[in-house]
Amino acid sequence: MNYGEYIWQSPQWPQWQYDLAVLAEPIAAVSHAQGLLMGRLADAGMALKDEASLAALTDDVVQTSAIEGETLNVESVRSSVARRLGVDIGALAPADRHVDGIVDMILDATSNANAALSAERLFGWHAALFPTGYSGISRIRVANWRDDATGPMQVVSGSIGREKVHFEAPPAHRLPSEMARLLDWINQPSHSEPDLVRAGLGHLWFVTLHPFEDGNGRIARAIGDLLLTRADGSAQRFYSLSAQIQRERKAYYDILERTQKDGMDVTPWLRWFLATLSKSIEHAHGVVDQVLCKARFWQSAASVPMNERQIKVLNRLLDGFHGKLTTAKWAALAKCSNDTALRDITDLVCHGVLRKTPAGGRSTSYEICTANCGNGL
Repeated sequence: MNYGEYIWQSPQWPQWQYDLAVLAEPIAAVSHAQGLLMGRLADAGMALKDEASLAALTDDVVQTSAIEGETLNVESVRSSVARRLGVDIGALAPADRHVDGIVDMILDATSNANAALSAERLFGWHAALFPTGYSGISRIRVANWRDDATGPMQVVSGSIGREKVHFEAPPAHRLPSEMARLLDWINQPSHSEPDLVRAGLGHLWFVTLHPFEDGNGRIARAIGDLLLTRADGSAQRFYSLSAQIQRERKAYYDILERTQKDGMDVTPWLRWFLATLSKSIEHAHGVVDQVLCKARFWQSAASVPMNERQIKVLNRLLDGFHGKLTTAKWAALAKCSNDTALRDITDLVCHGVLRKTPAGGRSTSYEICTANCGNGL
């Protein structure tokens, strides 16, 4: 590249180039996968769709932060999403201002995907991500473009004195015009670019500009979600691209870095984006299986008398509890004594809801009887 090191320094910037013939097969594969997923959900009742959407959005919020190295409490996220969707999940975790802000951004991007994306709307998302005006212990410019007061915006790794610059964004003085051009492109319908390609380009374009002091990755993925929602034609989300990116985090950063230095042909980035999207939809089938299994379980167990503790812990198991369920873990989840936990478990074993696991060991563990879940759809 004789015009500079980064893609935004190209004389052709931002005239994206890609080989549509190369992308035709992965685009068709993603469209087919989307159709299969939506087909499975077409005959599901509203409650099941809400449950599947709740699971996908919870995963999306948790994982888009995990990509940036931030760990959110899953129960707090699930409760926040449930409050906003109006889904009854029983007892809710206490509200968390930071979690609520991230949830508000993701839900605004997906629930209001067809509304125009403006600078003010992006500033609102940014303010929701940083409600205190701080990123960690550092005060940042919130709800405004960065000003480069401390130097150019760079993505850097390594210890002090041995830093490696992976990417440098355009200077701050260009941001008002650059962002205006990007937002015009997002808001203008295209008859030449496939919707799935636009989702990948919008994500890449925003990341390249890196217009905020912090939060650029999360907002870029929210823009991708907004464009994917437009492509799906459904405001309900049933798969999480962010969760799949988190599973392939190193590859994500590697392809972004290569794309920033490879000229205006972004075919490799779009191929990676579409392949990752396809995997996220494939993973969503497992989530749907879990939701349907949970619904069938409660249908089959409807005649079994249960107390609130039993219902609470069984829901945790059905939502993907990891590890072995022991009496001690039941007591911790239900906030009761070990004796009470053992009585709860023994009662459910007698009703055929739980059974002892075949594996022996130092402590007895239990699992839900799979017969109560029926056959997968």
